[in-house]
Amino acid sequence: MRNPTLHDVARAAGVSYSTADRVLNERGGVAEKSVLRVRHAIEKLGYRRDIHAANLSRRRSYAFRFYLPHGDHSFFSILRQTVEQQARQRLADRIAIAIHEVPALDAEALADQLLLIGRQDCDCVAFVGADSARLTQAVSRLAGMGIPAISLISDAAGDARAQYVGIDNRVAGRTAGRLIRLAHSRRSGRILPILGKLGVRDHRDRLDGAREVLAETPALQVLAPLEILDRPERMRDSLTAALHADPGVTGIYSIGAGNRALIDILGRLAAPRPFAVLHELTPQTRPALESGLIDAIIDQKPAEEIRSAIDAMKAIADRQTPPATDITPTIYLKDNLPGPAGNGGPA
Repeated sequence: MRNPTLHDVARAAGVSYSTADRVLNERGGVAEKSVLRVRHAIEKLGYRRDIHAANLSRRRSYAFRFYLPHGDHSFFSILRQTVEQQARQRLADRIAIAIHEVPALDAEALADQLLLIGRQDCDCVAFVGADSARLTQAVSRLAGMGIPAISLISDAAGDARAQYVGIDNRVAGRTAGRLIRLAHSRRSGRILPILGKLGVRDHRDRLDGAREVLAETPALQVLAPLEILDRPERMRDSLTAALHADPGVTGIYSIGAGNRALIDILGRLAAPRPFAVLHELTPQTRPALESGLIDAIIDQKPAEEIRSAIDAMKAIADRQTPPATDITPTIYLKDNLPGPAGNGGPA
């Protein structure tokens, strides 16, 4: 059975095709009784609009913006490269994607950038940011202009944003806590969390999740977290000082970035070194996992996140319900790495 068309809707409603089209596209100028008849016919026939065909006929195009942290953070470099790749691929769908870089973990600088956006500048915005009242205000302003915003990686801006695309960071933290508990199943331990900034929701949620699980084992003590602002030099200085002050640390949970310095420090420690869990499979963390300097990586699949974000942005711009954007992270051990160097198959 063929799908009903707009011509079928118009006939069922007893109106012209142009009237049915005006109702469907909310262009106004139609009597209320005709609007009701068209809507009733749409519901009765189960008509579903072919957005792709409609966009082609109208030569509809999209302008999307991504606001991403800059710097040499490996994960954000991967994120940026993925957006660039998707930008090239999506041109065929008449989607133009622009990347704007902002300082990492700086909600005020991000808000400044968003406040510069004009009503006609773009159709949708995606951003990586930390919670702040000013950022929420900037995202609310965009919504008021008809420009929805999507938060990536870390949920921010509360009800002002249209959608969150990313993993459940509390669950990711609980997963890390579970791995650390398993590694300490026959011994007590002192666990050192390291994060970028407590004001960043994904870091805070991961820490809370790990604490919840580790608190179930009284023999495991969670130490005060180191806050390093995702800077390798701060990681080097702070972690070196912490391990010198407390050589009894048996576990490290690195929640954010700066892991090149962490890996370097772990490589200099005499055995037995602390059990180490961190986030994101990158060109720096993969060799460390393969060589046994770290024990597990929780990866949030940045390529999938970006694809899901663009699909959600397009659906929102088309006034459709966006697809599910929950990302299930992958736990990598040295035995299941993707690609020829591991046993996990092709990447």
